[in-house]
Amino acid sequence: MTTLQWLETPCKQGVTWGVPWPRGTVAEGTTFALADGTPVQSWTTATWPDGSIKWSAHAIGPSEQPESSYELVTGSPATPAAPVQVVQTDDEVRVTSGEVTWVLKAPHLILSIKYYDQTVVQDVRLVSLRQDGPDEDLGRGRQQTTATVETITVEQDGPVRAVVKLDGKHGDWLPFSVRLYFYAGATDVRIVHSFIWDGDPDRDFLAGLGLSADVVMRDEPHNRHIRLAGPAGFLTEAVRGLTGLRRDPGEHVRQAQVAGDAVEEIPNPEVSTRLRLIPQWNDYTLDQSSVDGFTLRKRTGPGHAWVTIPAGTRSPGYGYVGGVSGGLGFGLRDFWKLHPTRLDIRNAATDFATATVWMWSPSAPAMDVRYWHDGMDQDSHAEQLEGLEITYEDYEPGFGNAHGIARTHELTLRVHDSTPSADELAEHAALLNSPGLLAVAPARLLEAGVFGSWSLPTADDQDIEARLNFLFQYYVGQREQRRWYGFWDYGDVMHTYDRDRHTWRYDVGGYAWDNSELSPDLWLWYQYLRTGRADVFRFAESMTRHTSEVDIHHLGRWKGLGSRHNVQHWGCSCKQVRISNAIYRRFFYYLTADERTGDVMDEVASVEETFLVVDPQRKVRPDVYSVDPHALSIELGVDWGALAAAWLTRWERHGDERARARLVGTMTDVAALRYGFLTGNARLDLSTGRFDTSRRSIAVSHLSSLFGLPEICSELIDLDLDVPGFEKAWLDYCRLYLLPPEQQAAEVGQPLQGISLVQAHSRLAAYAAARTGDAELARLAWRKFFIDDGDQLNRNALQREADWKTTTIDGGLMPIEEAAFVSTNGASQYALAAIQNLSLIPEHRNDRGGTAWRSPDAPS
Repeated sequence: MTTLQWLETPCKQGVTWGVPWPRGTVAEGTTFALADGTPVQSWTTATWPDGSIKWSAHAIGPSEQPESSYELVTGSPATPAAPVQVVQTDDEVRVTSGEVTWVLKAPHLILSIKYYDQTVVQDVRLVSLRQDGPDEDLGRGRQQTTATVETITVEQDGPVRAVVKLDGKHGDWLPFSVRLYFYAGATDVRIVHSFIWDGDPDRDFLAGLGLSADVVMRDEPHNRHIRLAGPAGFLTEAVRGLTGLRRDPGEHVRQAQVAGDAVEEIPNPEVSTRLRLIPQWNDYTLDQSSVDGFTLRKRTGPGHAWVTIPAGTRSPGYGYVGGVSGGLGFGLRDFWKLHPTRLDIRNAATDFATATVWMWSPSAPAMDVRYWHDGMDQDSHAEQLEGLEITYEDYEPGFGNAHGIARTHELTLRVHDSTPSADELAEHAALLNSPGLLAVAPARLLEAGVFGSWSLPTADDQDIEARLNFLFQYYVGQREQRRWYGFWDYGDVMHTYDRDRHTWRYDVGGYAWDNSELSPDLWLWYQYLRTGRADVFRFAESMTRHTSEVDIHHLGRWKGLGSRHNVQHWGCSCKQVRISNAIYRRFFYYLTADERTGDVMDEVASVEETFLVVDPQRKVRPDVYSVDPHALSIELGVDWGALAAAWLTRWERHGDERARARLVGTMTDVAALRYGFLTGNARLDLSTGRFDTSRRSIAVSHLSSLFGLPEICSELIDLDLDVPGFEKAWLDYCRLYLLPPEQQAAEVGQPLQGISLVQAHSRLAAYAAARTGDAELARLAWRKFFIDDGDQLNRNALQREADWKTTTIDGGLMPIEEAAFVSTNGASQYALAAIQNLSLIPEHRNDRGGTAWRSPDAPS
């Protein structure tokens, strides 16, 4: 029996979640049920090497009175009273969920939506606007396109949950995929829309991207209602207003219209005989042009001026158009965070109103993804390396192209048989922006033995826990104060701080957007695993959505590779698998069963083939090398660690034998190398998936183990894949990295060069100490973690500040809280080292020499 608790508050809508299982405890084919009899649908998302279930996914439908918690047990699940049904014919897919029927038919997304036998919505479609130049070039025209669905795939067909995937293009560009999620008894559909930018940055400018739906308007104009969400409530209007008139229609009439109830009769003839003279408001727009403000306007029709409505700050991005006989609720999750966005209602005074959720607002300047500078004559690798020395940007002509980057949005459509109340609308807007999730407790996650080395917080480590919390809260505050929001930016954080300007280095080459550099994704997910905190989950979720889409090329010559940190997310010429690393996405996928994240991980399952296109070491390689499919250069840290994560994930999700063979084969070959991981680089034969093991050199990089290598090696060793020598190869690397040079030379014939980021590597020594029982190595690990050479975060904190704290800075654009000693590299690696050291060698933390920093609030 496994207890399931809500991540936040109990949720009334359909929910999907994941559960891990200890190895060998649940056989493949096991069925699951909920102890209270709630119908549940279950499937396997990963298996252990012995074939037992590692991760399962589960779904329940909506409920007006959800339980505060559930018990997941083995057994036969209950059947929904009205199962979601999927009927597929040659040219259409018909989904029925309770009272609602959805008809899907290419080239539409949704051909029609019926509530019982009444059509409420027709022709749900994707729309886009394209222009051939930036807005500053006068005279640019816009071309509107309705996207075409080319394929429809039913991925799940009930009984509790159905998933349908639709793929297509916006005319001759912007390939997209849309998944529609239906739950038994639900009147809403969750929509996950992903598109890939594949235009010419100098000629193609996206001026609008939206989802439109036509809503049947049957009611008299004064019984048609408009609702648009603000931060504290809704704009509440009717197409033909009966309030504020010179002649009073009667209090009950006015109150009924505001409440959304039917006005059956207007008793005052001074009003009822003059209805034709009351303006009908045909069009409405809510435009979230920035993170801090939206504008509202309406008009009686095309050709007439817009009338402004009082503006607001941050809209939840939800609206309703319809009448007392039915209508449509519609919205976009993270609406203001993903600005510029817009909600439109058009033709509300006609027979068909059109509701459009704009993911890129047509009011904003057209999307401009051109490279941010002219190259400054950096035409050779030598000049580019000189540029790297001053701005930390790895520039190369043609490599700063956004071709292949993607973005995913989550939307909702909900049909109604009458105008919903203000409370209902508020609830629906809240569910859109904070969708429900069931989760198991951290202790239950730990018991399952997933994700390598981590442990639960204890009362004995208040000082470290205080620092971990400080770092997380600092980044939450910085995202808000620095406005790290926007269509391409939301979810990422900045890399390095500028003390002099009191700002992050948003405009300095490689110091700007972080793009997963040194694994902030891992830090956040491990912190969630061990605490179960909803705020940590949501921050990590937004980062995963961003880094798995915007920072990766999903098609084109760099498909499967990510871009190193830069002023623009796609700007760096360093295209590497260390950024597209599947290990950063596995947490979110397994905890939520999110299919889009699964797609992204599948994209990198054979990414080693992209190494034929671009050599990540081409500018700094000391040896003579030409790309050879039978001797492909693979760095054994950042490259192999990411490849291993991709192969493992593919194998455990799909049973892919190619992935298993490459994983186990290369593990065997690393073990066979004379110096194991210390070799630094090996040659991969793509035809066999095996390394050449004859290499005898030693090459150590300070970055090799900072992009998920310790975490994936820990998982692989725990799996016990019968690869003799692999654990020893990894333990040798972990043990030797921080040892004195003379000890390194005594063991391998030379001291290791390039040793830095000492605190980050303390967790490697801790791992080796835990596996071998070496108490002196454990003491060394804690010394290097707390205060020793190369430890920038601790050194700055201890020598320049009495405590980890922020300082209020006034006099700039806005007042801000600053902790100038914090960088994302240092914060991420401090957190990962802390989490793993506490898990691996907690008994030695006070047995190391030196004095530990303690929080003023920690018990003495």
